[in-house]
Amino acid sequence: MYSVALHTFGCKLNQLESEAVAGAFKQAGFSLCSWDETAAAPDLLIINTCTVTSKADQKARRIIRKALRDNPRSCVIVTGCYAQLEREALESLESPAPQGRRLFIPRSGTAAGAAKSVLLDLPGFIREAGGNDPAALRALVEAWHENRKPAAAAGAGAETFRFAPKDFSFHTRGYLKIQDGCDNHCTYCRVRLARGPSVSRSAEEVLAELRALEAQGYAEAMLTGVNITQYRDAGGGLGKLLSRLLEGTGRIALRLSSLEPEGVGGELAAALAHRRIRPHFHLSVQSGSAAILKKMGRSYGPETVEQAAALLRSVQTDPFMACDIITGFPGETETDFAQTRALCENTGFAWIHAFPYSKRPGTPACSFPEPVSERDATRRVATLLELARLGRRNYVRSWAGRETEVLVEEGGPLPEGRCRGTSANYLKLLVKYHGPQAPGPGAVLRCKIREPLLRETPEYDAEAEELDGC
Repeated sequence: MYSVALHTFGCKLNQLESEAVAGAFKQAGFSLCSWDETAAAPDLLIINTCTVTSKADQKARRIIRKALRDNPRSCVIVTGCYAQLEREALESLESPAPQGRRLFIPRSGTAAGAAKSVLLDLPGFIREAGGNDPAALRALVEAWHENRKPAAAAGAGAETFRFAPKDFSFHTRGYLKIQDGCDNHCTYCRVRLARGPSVSRSAEEVLAELRALEAQGYAEAMLTGVNITQYRDAGGGLGKLLSRLLEGTGRIALRLSSLEPEGVGGELAAALAHRRIRPHFHLSVQSGSAAILKKMGRSYGPETVEQAAALLRSVQTDPFMACDIITGFPGETETDFAQTRALCENTGFAWIHAFPYSKRPGTPACSFPEPVSERDATRRVATLLELARLGRRNYVRSWAGRETEVLVEEGGPLPEGRCRGTSANYLKLLVKYHGPQAPGPGAVLRCKIREPLLRETPEYDAEAEELDGC
């Protein structure tokens, strides 16, 4: 049968959707190759794009050009948010070739975000045709590309929730999509244009999938979406969903993707206090200036961020708290940035994902006056990243000598008696295990954190040791 390789940009939701696509190809008999595998070019190369920043767009264009250049016999399929919004621009990257088209982008149809799900049908389409001829494969992909169209807007929710991988090729934990799209109107955001309005999966469907992951032996599942605090079902919001999932399962732990500060309230906090909720929270903050938040179209002020962080800390023991920040938004003064830095310092984030503002076509902020120079925006990012490194060092040191659950991760060669792991609170650990054999990926160990390794070994936060009798 044919071979396929995937390259994924962007968020955890993109990662989940790539897992579902990979699973569909494996089920159809395709062999799954590493993207960097050089022994033989895969027959199909699938690139799942992101458009959150201009740099994400640039990276996607670069990898598409490279895939076309380095794999002259392969079909290249491009999907994701950037492909949804800029199909014609991406198609122009392919030069006319005597052997015919090689670059394929699923049709957008009328439903934002719906085009990607047609990829789940391609493996079965090829399998039914049979054969193992790379020359014939291109004709098959061409026929699928021209004739298969995504669902209309009314069916967008059903289409997007077809992404429900049964096993995972690239991750140790399970990923579970509960929501897609966003109803906010942030002036800088292009993802909402690609993904469309918020849609939610029913609580019963989510619970059924989570039970299946638990039955397969997964110790942990990541709940993801574009804006999971906008999750809505007949039974209520995200807090009610979490309570339902925890009541309906026995041991699987839950980790959440980003939370919007204004969505962190009492009902959600009560559910987050459960022992099977991982103490790792990421707030989508963007700025600490009330004036800039208003220009961004955010529905909260800095005080809401502080209240959300305090509430999350009150329901879990010393959780890992991280945030997103955009610097250099149009009109951001040094005073505005000082307020952002003060918010980050006062809140005590263990990590700050900071990046400079970039104009996104089709968004209101693209035409805002008072642009901030690239130099100033980059300098502000550097300031926040130094603060992030300090926050992470302090957080890791505070956990020395403390116990935590650790999920064993896959990794390359390691010293004898050591394995890689991620703690419940998201620390990257080099673990000394007991026993003659290394625990397999997905195993859960009870460990004590020993020495911080942030300076000496940047890929790990600390050393840890498995506790006896666990």
